[in-house]
Amino acid sequence: MTKDPIQAAKELRLTTGKVIANLEKVILGKRNQINLVLAAYLAEGHVLLEDVPGVAKTMLARALARSISANFKRIQCTPDLLPGDITGVNIFNQKTSEFEFRPGPIFSQTFLADEINRATPRAQAALLEAMAERKVTMDGQTYNLKPPFLVIATQNPVDQEGTFPLPEAQLDRFLIKLSLGYPNLEEEIKLLGRLQKMHPIDELTPVVSVQDWVACQDAVKEIHVDPKLRKYIVEIVNGTREHEDVALGGSPRASLALMKTGQAVAALDGRPFVTPDDIKKMVIPVLGHRVILRPESRMRKVSIAALLKDVVSEVKVPILEETRGKDHFAN
Repeated sequence: MTKDPIQAAKELRLTTGKVIANLEKVILGKRNQINLVLAAYLAEGHVLLEDVPGVAKTMLARALARSISANFKRIQCTPDLLPGDITGVNIFNQKTSEFEFRPGPIFSQTFLADEINRATPRAQAALLEAMAERKVTMDGQTYNLKPPFLVIATQNPVDQEGTFPLPEAQLDRFLIKLSLGYPNLEEEIKLLGRLQKMHPIDELTPVVSVQDWVACQDAVKEIHVDPKLRKYIVEIVNGTREHEDVALGGSPRASLALMKTGQAVAALDGRPFVTPDDIKKMVIPVLGHRVILRPESRMRKVSIAALLKDVVSEVKVPILEETRGKDHFAN
């Protein structure tokens, strides 16, 4: 990526545009959700997809990995899943009389944990170090994970029998949480036509190299965030902590997540600077799974989405001075 912020923004938009177009060959009518997932990926975060079966959650993960030439591994979470099934195990080699480490599926660039809430807390915890530090420690030896590392986890919000809800500490490791939702009538009819003979993903080819995607992630970090916007972000997150219906509000990690995803949204729009609208767009995906309501608020059917909109409406939107490079970019 070039060091010029204007040109870098244009290059970012061109690269991400290729990935979006490629994903839409497989995932129909979900541009907003695709943008959210790419925003998390550009911000080097992880994604929790909570939705009913059959709405292409797994297919989205596969298509994303294939689009950027990243290797992909998937594991089906069940109650008998062990931590070693995810991270790998040390095996005794009789020929060398030494233990050898055999990496688990977490040693991939795109890792899908399908129905993560069906794994026990012990197995779920095996993901914590990898998600937070991009490392796996086994018997005192630390192994680095190859970038760009992305965890996409899915869970079914309807069938709760035999599941283990993710604790707050693990939910906090996911940068965003979202749902894909059902396609509309026209999209579903079109989908049936596409899938009649073969699946479009079988013909999906990479459009971006892994190296280029890592360069995009690095370029996103350079996108300008005005000091007034940093204050705006903190005030929003602090508003969740002080709201009367909230038992647990967003942490400083939530503030950081909101800033990083705001930078990523700006990148997807081809801008070298973040606006208040970028932050507003990411409030629910970033904070929705981090805010815990009081029991009495849940009894009153208080909606977290409505609560967050209320919090945002109470925070004064900053009026930014002329943004660096804005006039040049407009030309």
